[in-house]
Amino acid sequence: MARKTSFYYSFLVLPAAQRQAIIAVWDFCRAGDDAVDEDGAAVAGQPTGREAIAFWRADLARAFEGGAPVTPQARRLQPLIAPFDLPRQAFEDVIDGVAMDLDTTRYQTFDDLFEYCRRVASAVGMICIKVFGCRTERAREYALHLGVALQLTNILRDVKDDLARGRVYLPLDDLRAHGCTVDDLARGQITEPVRSLLAFECRRAREFYRKAAALVPPEDRKRLAAAEIMRAVYFETLMRIERNGYDVFGTRTRVPRPLQAIIALRQWLWT
Repeated sequence: MARKTSFYYSFLVLPAAQRQAIIAVWDFCRAGDDAVDEDGAAVAGQPTGREAIAFWRADLARAFEGGAPVTPQARRLQPLIAPFDLPRQAFEDVIDGVAMDLDTTRYQTFDDLFEYCRRVASAVGMICIKVFGCRTERAREYALHLGVALQLTNILRDVKDDLARGRVYLPLDDLRAHGCTVDDLARGQITEPVRSLLAFECRRAREFYRKAAALVPPEDRKRLAAAEIMRAVYFETLMRIERNGYDVFGTRTRVPRPLQAIIALRQWLWT
């Protein structure tokens, strides 16, 4: 797990076995996403783009069905499936979400975007709560809402980078409602319509963070310490976007590593 990721400090608080499992899950999901993304680094002998979907789905099947996985990511994942009761459908959902990036560059409605967020982010949360030992419906609802909150934060942070790839994740219905166009976003200027749009999307992300925080099951609070650290770090990213006047077109919004460590310690002590 690279220290530069926003997840680094949240994983440090986990017991060794859980940390190993979470890293294996993260590596598998990340590898599939990188293979599909046109900017992802190709791995020798592994397909990229559209062919990668079938490739990673097949290796997932081998891992879950007792076969011999061909990728190191699936091989590391396989022995962890039974002990942690990892849900295969959630991995399938992640692959389905990654596949959406091959064909979808615009989302008309928030409902459409919600389904994307559910697949690429909330599904990972559904896997993580199994590793953490959470089994309640409330924990699953927490994972759903937190995943959407995190992905919306990523989308806001990465507006400029996504535009460079020809992608706009902000719902077109929202652009229209705020008098904004894709061309307005592409110009990279914080006009009033652009500011109004981004402020609205930040409020939406805040609401998902609020729902997630309200759903933390009291009996699982300590089990969810890592997820709560992640929530706090990403929420800081969202607040920085807001404090910066919603300028997501200049320097990419980041939370400095020392501050991430402070947030992680504060959150861990609180739980």
